[in-house]
Amino acid sequence: MKSWLNIPTGSDFSIHNLPYGVFSTAERSARAGVAIGKHIIDLAAASEAGFFEGLDIPVEVLLKDKLNDFIALGKPTWTALRARLQDLLSEGNEELKAQADKVLVAQADATMHLPVKVGDYTDFYSSIEHATNIGTLFRDPKNALLPNWRHLPVGYHGRASSIVVSGTPVRRPMGQTKPNDGAPVFGASRLLDFELEMAFIIGKSTQLGERVSTADAEDHIFGMVLFNDWSARDIQKWEYVPLGPFLGKSFASSISPWIVTLDALAPFRVESPKQEPEVLPYLKCEGKHNFDINLEVGIQPENGEETTVCRSNFKYMYWNQPQQLAHHTVNGCNINVGDMCASGTISGKREDSYGSMLELSWRGTKPLQMKDGSERKFIADNDTVIMRGYAEKDGVRVGFGEVSGKVLPAK
Repeated sequence: MKSWLNIPTGSDFSIHNLPYGVFSTAERSARAGVAIGKHIIDLAAASEAGFFEGLDIPVEVLLKDKLNDFIALGKPTWTALRARLQDLLSEGNEELKAQADKVLVAQADATMHLPVKVGDYTDFYSSIEHATNIGTLFRDPKNALLPNWRHLPVGYHGRASSIVVSGTPVRRPMGQTKPNDGAPVFGASRLLDFELEMAFIIGKSTQLGERVSTADAEDHIFGMVLFNDWSARDIQKWEYVPLGPFLGKSFASSISPWIVTLDALAPFRVESPKQEPEVLPYLKCEGKHNFDINLEVGIQPENGEETTVCRSNFKYMYWNQPQQLAHHTVNGCNINVGDMCASGTISGKREDSYGSMLELSWRGTKPLQMKDGSERKFIADNDTVIMRGYAEKDGVRVGFGEVSGKVLPAK
């Protein structure tokens, strides 16, 4: 499949992708768009030009500053719109090409916004490599995994209000920490960390008391984004017993602005890791539900050159998304369109594939060298953390762009 539009080689936003987001320009209010190459398709403008006749998509939905109402139209609508856009963009189709000046916007001229209103956010803990590393660092290496870990997708309810879009600065958090010797003290976190994650966005709501099976789970998923779950390790360490993460996590989480659909990711499905012991029946699932998505993290000091500190892959996840959603709802917990579920830190088996500074620096004992000659055990003030992700196979590339955030000093 080729497009009449000039799409740079290696672009994340090929005709095979077409991710959804919300953008604005000096002339256009915040509204729904689709990324293609270096451009954005203004979906409202395309609708008003008559390109979506028969799809039953009210133009008012496309003019809203969040995608929730569009997503709520249902999976058949998302799939039909993506297919229509691929047709309009395909080589030989002159329909949209003739009105490109009205419908296409340069990404360089656009401001990206948080694409959905996030009602609720859940963070899982689904990488066995990450969980083993953390257990080794803080507990007995021989018993790194807690007894429940291989039996269920561990998770907790996070703070939805502090999820921000890529490019939003993050303020170093204040809080209580506990020195090894002495009483607790109040001050700025000294052990600020990133967590390399991905998140899926709920595309179909349920009623209280309703369960979602692993077989039906993907019908409830609109798409995926890159997710940086910023963590203040010293605040978290002091507060998390007995109820888990709180202020050490809730100050900010950053997401990439473009939501990549499961349709676009279908060619990159892979088998999940073998699960032992055998899971309970409600967590069993058939088919391939992991995705081969290359991930990397870079740290850029202020006015300095970026250093890549991590290369990982989403395919490593022990618990897949249908299992996460089935477990999330097995007690009857309802989900709503726009809710977000994050994977937990994505670490691989190699030391350079660990998805957090806590692991990469092995709790500060192995500092990372930056290209400017400085060292990092954790994130410094004015550092910018940049995460990228893409899938590529047989000449087809589907990417997420990036999620970045600059750390501002505590205030």
